[in-house]
Amino acid sequence: MFRSATLKLTGWYLLILMSISVLFSAAIYQITSTEISIRLERLQTNLQTMGQFPARAPGDVFRSGEEAEAAGHIILGLVYANLLILIGGGVGSYLLARRTLRPIEEAHEAQSRFSSDASHELRTPLATMKAELEVILRDKNTTKKDLEEVLKSNLEEVEKLTRLSEMLLNLSRLEHGKLERSIIDIADVTNDVVRRFNLPKSRLEVRSVKHAVAVGNEAAVSELVAILVDNAIKYSPSNSLVVVTLSRQGKFARFDITNTGPGIDADILPHIFDRFYRADKSRSKRSQEGYGLGLSLAKKIVELHNGELTVTSTPDQSTSFTVLLPNSQVRISKI
Repeated sequence: MFRSATLKLTGWYLLILMSISVLFSAAIYQITSTEISIRLERLQTNLQTMGQFPARAPGDVFRSGEEAEAAGHIILGLVYANLLILIGGGVGSYLLARRTLRPIEEAHEAQSRFSSDASHELRTPLATMKAELEVILRDKNTTKKDLEEVLKSNLEEVEKLTRLSEMLLNLSRLEHGKLERSIIDIADVTNDVVRRFNLPKSRLEVRSVKHAVAVGNEAAVSELVAILVDNAIKYSPSNSLVVVTLSRQGKFARFDITNTGPGIDADILPHIFDRFYRADKSRSKRSQEGYGLGLSLAKKIVELHNGELTVTSTPDQSTSFTVLLPNSQVRISKI
């Protein structure tokens, strides 16, 4: 599809280029021919004044011959120039068409992968629910306890679907909407999020400086912090310490969250922000509980705030996520 579109766009670019080239060639030919004719006429007049030509025929023949020869040279030169423009323009038009369509092609491929992955993730819990219901309906000796277990299992799958749909909606909302932003206290937002996890300080600790402020959307930043904290807790041993450190770095508010655990392999690290990506081998055994959308959503939130999200990891030791968000020195506006 995109190959055909590339060729069509190349054709249109080339048509526009050649149309302009032909128009300029016609203009150049007209101007040059007129200038040559005027100069030959002056030359003929001077020669006639000097007695080199009679008043009529020989001078006219001379001028006509020179004009015809000059016109031939001009036409030949313009034909060669247009051929070169056609060849060079064709190559340039193709490269320009490819460059123009590449972002659209990449977005289309990403959308296709996203739709395919989303369909797969939605199909799995639905298939589980369907299988359990079919089995329980066929069993004539079903007890109330059996029905309760199936209903509880189905409820868990419904909760998974709810979380997935919320993630997808949040991603879509961030991609197609705008966020109002204002000056927010990162420390307050982080402490509010941490309190919701209801974990002891031996498991989750916040270290912050005073006035760690940033310019952003409070709800979005809260979601960002929650995603990173949840990710750090999920992929670390239950008896280990997760440390959240808030600080200032120039014109940015800095948020670091570090956990100990299996870490992330270097070859997997560049892909962890991809949608639906889960690296089971480098993460904990609980990796299947997520959908691989959290970090993708976190990345999107940071990008919309003109910030930066990076990760460093040492396998079998620790992983650290670092977020930089513009602080109050940045002009407040819509994202």
